[in-house]
Amino acid sequence: MPLKLLLFVSYLSFAFSASAQQANFVEPAFPKLLSEYQNIRDLSINQKGTTIYFTIQSQLNEVSIIVEAMKYENSWNVQQLITPSGKHKDLEPFLAPDELRLYFASNRPLLDSSEIKEDFDIWYLERKHIDDKWSDPINIGATINSEFNEFYPSVSANGNLYFTSDKSGSKGKDDIYKSEWNSNSYQTPVSLSDSINTDGYEFNAYISPNEDFLICSGYNREDGYGSGDLYLSTKLKNGDWSQSRNMGESINSDKMDYCPFIDFKTSSLYFTSKRSEIKPEDFNSLEEFKTLLNTYKNGESKIYKVPFNLKQFL
Repeated sequence: MPLKLLLFVSYLSFAFSASAQQANFVEPAFPKLLSEYQNIRDLSINQKGTTIYFTIQSQLNEVSIIVEAMKYENSWNVQQLITPSGKHKDLEPFLAPDELRLYFASNRPLLDSSEIKEDFDIWYLERKHIDDKWSDPINIGATINSEFNEFYPSVSANGNLYFTSDKSGSKGKDDIYKSEWNSNSYQTPVSLSDSINTDGYEFNAYISPNEDFLICSGYNREDGYGSGDLYLSTKLKNGDWSQSRNMGESINSDKMDYCPFIDFKTSSLYFTSKRSEIKPEDFNSLEEFKTLLNTYKNGESKIYKVPFNLKQFL
């Protein structure tokens, strides 16, 4: 074999091996806590890593509730956060950097009634001190919410709000919007530039506390691995956003990957995925098939984690 070809084959082998090793870094998040739930998503963690908020849904998403899990020594105390919920769909919790507000999306009506809204709004709970109890749900208001859907709130340290909406006038099917906080109210939301939004679907944006980077999902893009992938964009010196980049096959799969969240305490990226490792050749009996169906990577909505270092994407 010619030397150049040998070196090229060696390089490909090394690159494949490195990619495979990176892919192995993706692992189930909080498996002891979350493995008992079949359909989960949307994780947010406090700075100490002692309180987790996540969404549990029924198989067809008819029911969607937000759960608060608080760690005491080596065990978790799990409870439904907002009650009664079940007649309304609550999902996508996001704990503000100061931990005094918990934002979420819901189709609950403005008035306390049995009415079911057709669209989703952004709501929040608030408290004066971290150790206080949460308030009742508060609608964020008409500046943000519309007759269309508003989803997946994410807030920077200065209060600026990023969210998903399919409102008219967007660049595509779903857009990522930003609303600036001016110390007492939110300003009119603006769709982010075409470095992030396309004529397709962009959704579920996580904004870093310092607003120096953003991670969102893009659906079925040409550079994607299939379905939804996670993309990263950084803030440029002139205040614009860099062209969003696919975060790579060490994170993304050929299934839906979405709902990102960064835990800076552990330098971890958490995200939701519907990836599956079930293959026809992996079982020879009904019992073996039943065992596969009960594994974590079974195609259901699950939460995963992977080490995160922003420098690797710069």
